[in-house]
Amino acid sequence: MFTTSFSSLLEIIIRSVAVYLFILIAIRMFGKKELSQLSTSDLVLILLISNAVQNAMVGSDSSLGGGMIAALTLFVINYFFKLLMFKNQKVTALIEGNHVMLVYKGVVNKESLLREKITEDELEAVVREHGVIGTSDVELAILERDGNISIVSKNLPGQTFHKPRRKLHPKHQKSN
Repeated sequence: MFTTSFSSLLEIIIRSVAVYLFILIAIRMFGKKELSQLSTSDLVLILLISNAVQNAMVGSDSSLGGGMIAALTLFVINYFFKLLMFKNQKVTALIEGNHVMLVYKGVVNKESLLREKITEDELEAVVREHGVIGTSDVELAILERDGNISIVSKNLPGQTFHKPRRKLHPKHQKSN
């Protein structure tokens, strides 16, 4: 069942780590937040990427053991990255980016919207989803690292609050 030699296993581990790091960097560069809500094209991209990098990880070893070692390596390196991010905010900012202020005291930060490729109409829609009439009634709006927009509104009578389930449309989410 496990006929893979030690040197082949070591090669699979090294290849898997290299692919993991490449994908991590590529997602960071091309917009990690696009993965926060998958569209059909995002799902197709993920499936094709996984198929494309499979051989890069296991090479010619298509054995069960080779595949399991590659998968285990990915789980282990992912665990260590999450642990590192938990312990070090600078690493978290490097990998996941930072939050971005979109509105402060009712004033829209147009530079942030432009940089994040969010239209004012999209921002207004998210504000309304939070039960706020418009951006002028927003004390603070933040584009979070995960693609959600958090809204803190001014105290207005009769206003209701809820946490929306919808995130910003993936094509407009970009890593900072």
